[in-house]
Parts: sequence; C-alpha cells; structure tokens
Amino acid sequence: QVQLVESGGGLVQPGNSLRLSCSVSTSLSGLHPLRWYRQPPGKDREFVAQLDSRNRTNYAGSVRGRCSISADNTKNTIDLQIKNVKPEDGARYFCNVHFTTWGQGTQVTVSS
Repeated sequence: QVQLVESGGGLVQPGNSLRLSCSVSTSLSGLHPLRWYRQPPGKDREFVAQLDSRNRTNYAGSVRGRCSISADNTKNTIDLQIKNVKPEDGARYFCNVHFTTWGQGTQVTVSS
C-alpha cells in the first residue's frame, strides 16, 4: 500500500514563501493525479493544486499565481510552493495520490 508523508510545515510570516514536500513510498508512476489539499481550522478540506500524468497543473483560485506543484520522479516526492503567503493560507496541508490515498498532513501557521 502506498504511504505518504508530508513535511515542511511550521510557522511562516505573511509575505514569505512556504515549501512543502510529500514523500511517497513507491514510484510516482501510475499514481496521478498528484494533489495537495488543505484544511483550515474549523473548515472543510479544500483542493489546492494538482499535477496530472501529462504534467499539466491546476490550482485553486485562492492560490493561483502564487502556487506551484511539482514532482521529482527520482526522489518520489511531490512538492508544493506558495509564495506571498497570506493569513488564509494557514491550514493543515495534505498530499493525495490516485484520488484515495492520503497522508497525515503537515501544519502551516501563518503569523507575524
């Protein structure tokens, strides 16, 4: 069974950048779409970004233009970068592959 482990969370100041990584226990081949979701405190989980098997990306409107999703097939990792972080980016971020497999998440707190 595929296992996902997110890392890179922590305290981020508004305006700075954050970079998260998802380590995947197997090859990324066949696991697309590769996605990131987030769950703000007290709210439902929401889609953030997607990378499909043709290397096409899709982003939520709230992060479009500030966000980048990428995958490293040699390291089996899925990375997420958000620039110009805003307070509303504070959430627990989850990695998701092939629709149904989730990691435990990594917490991002945005505060000055």
